[in-house]
Amino acid sequence: MRSKRFEALDARPVNQDGFVTEWPEVGLIAIDSPSDPKPSIKIENGEVVEMDGKRVDEFDMLDSFIARYGINLENAEKAMSIDSVDMARMLCDINVPRADVIALTTAMTPAKLTEVISKMSVLEMMMGVTKMRARKKPANQCHVTNVTDNPVQIAADAAEAALRGFAEMETTMGVARYAPFNAISLMVGAQTGRPGILTQCSSEEATELQLGMRSLTAYAETVSVYGTEDVFMDGDDTPWSKAFLASCYASRGMKMRFTSGTGSEVQMGFAEGKSMLYLESRCLFVTRAAGSQGIQNGSVSCIGVPAAVPGGIRAVLGENLIAMMLDLECASSNDQTFTHSDLRRSARTLMQFVPGTDFICSGYSSTPNYDNMFAGSNWDAEDFDDWNIIQRDLRVDGGLNPVEEDVVVAARNKAARALQATFRGLGLPAITDEEVEAATYANGSKDMPKRDVVEDLKACAEVLERGLTGLDVCKALYKGGFDDVAKAIFDLNVQRCAGDYLHTSAIFDENWGVDSAVNNPNSYEGPMTGYQISDERWEQIKNIRNAVSPESI
Repeated sequence: MRSKRFEALDARPVNQDGFVTEWPEVGLIAIDSPSDPKPSIKIENGEVVEMDGKRVDEFDMLDSFIARYGINLENAEKAMSIDSVDMARMLCDINVPRADVIALTTAMTPAKLTEVISKMSVLEMMMGVTKMRARKKPANQCHVTNVTDNPVQIAADAAEAALRGFAEMETTMGVARYAPFNAISLMVGAQTGRPGILTQCSSEEATELQLGMRSLTAYAETVSVYGTEDVFMDGDDTPWSKAFLASCYASRGMKMRFTSGTGSEVQMGFAEGKSMLYLESRCLFVTRAAGSQGIQNGSVSCIGVPAAVPGGIRAVLGENLIAMMLDLECASSNDQTFTHSDLRRSARTLMQFVPGTDFICSGYSSTPNYDNMFAGSNWDAEDFDDWNIIQRDLRVDGGLNPVEEDVVVAARNKAARALQATFRGLGLPAITDEEVEAATYANGSKDMPKRDVVEDLKACAEVLERGLTGLDVCKALYKGGFDDVAKAIFDLNVQRCAGDYLHTSAIFDENWGVDSAVNNPNSYEGPMTGYQISDERWEQIKNIRNAVSPESI
């Protein structure tokens, strides 16, 4: 006979998850692999001749790139001489300003920062994140997708997501050729909801760059970097090619950040026996060396790998903190689903939610999870009320707003009609009034009428062939009577010319004011410093739609 207690436990959702014991030889170890190098640096005549136990003639291409471009050599010998425990304490110490820490951490090596993190508990890392986040105010990013690539639904969902507080929005496709429609729909919907939202379309790199150069998107983040040479080369890439791609985006006024995360090298089979955190540290140094303003990290789509090993979620928080220690914008993942347990997914998020990051989620699904084309998200549209109530419970700003149903319905309807006018003005396949009505009230793609996929895909190809740009979208909106949405998209193009949002952690407020690490840097030095929730913002967070007030009784 079996214990009925254990039978009950076996039936719990968490026991549907996958777990493995550590296997350092293949990289299935979160932190402190026996093969991780010991921190070291030697500099001769202004050049690195040894780094993390390797002589210069032993460097692989990542070592060479990092040594040449990724380390502040002026402070390197001083920084590397600091005991790692002392450095860890400085990260937690409210009496040591962030700027003083950055001067040291940007002069250290990948192995050194990994060693510093290994000395810290999760609580201490959260204290470090509170101080080391680049921008003072935290924010959030969402996914806007659906399984049928329905453009009307994307526009309506984007408008709602803007009202709910997301500062950035990302879409991708079930069918790759839908990219132009998704990009246009997301941009129109987002700017309908609130002017100043940044949008992107995750697609094949050449297409993604083309969409950006035509001002149909405003930023990019799916430029992936890896922690070993073999994985880089398996993707036909090098740190130099990624740096070149980053410069292509920046030269056209597009915000851009890299993507990396613990576990990718294990999945590719080239972890070299190193810990996931050490390899991620190398990714982050490559990101800094390439001149990218930031990183989407936190394991992201590889989250199932670190989540399966002991201390893996701790390592995920550690990689977020290393990104901040290198003065990078940090979009701290919390996106792809990795567990059947609601308790576990919440615990994974609280470590970024409570201290706040530049983007707590780099992919909160603004749709039901069945519509999320990024393999499902840790948080989705059905969790909006939970997220808002947790903000209220803890008096924490998690970047989202409570909203009223009638306001959302009106915004969704306007976005759908604006896209209808856009398609009409650009000569694209018609959007019917039936589609507008369905998108206004839809929860997901199951509530939407089907479109003619063949005609849509033909039109998507024509968008690229005709060379349509964001200004063409503006003209179509203006002619269709949506002057305010046209102006918002035009203003976004003006901002691209100015380039102010190329600063680290930059987002826009509703008045096109840039909020970044340059003009609004994190200044946390203990209680009542750094970001403080204003009275106005607290009133907004408190007033959830299902709270009973004395006036309503």
